[in-house]
Amino acid sequence: MVDLRTIRPLDRETVLASLKKTNRLVCVEEAWPQFSVSSEIMAICMEDGFDDLDAPVLRVTDKDVPLPYANTLEKLALVKADDVVAAAKSVCYR
Repeated sequence: MVDLRTIRPLDRETVLASLKKTNRLVCVEEAWPQFSVSSEIMAICMEDGFDDLDAPVLRVTDKDVPLPYANTLEKLALVKADDVVAAAKSVCYR
């Protein structure tokens, strides 16, 4: 697991070293799926670490909707632990 503390500069070497060690990648981010940090990390891994991948890269993000103000709707839009677990299992069992 890599927890990036900063995204500028993005620590490409750490991300690629982790990919080389695990051969899998699940990006988890509380943001929209498009135009996010996860998108950039996935691009780096596909461009510079493709040969190390043993499974498709997965991304777990918020739902692709404007973030609601109502608390009940907000909970439905945000990333949940179950989503992360399902993505990790999917990548590990391919």
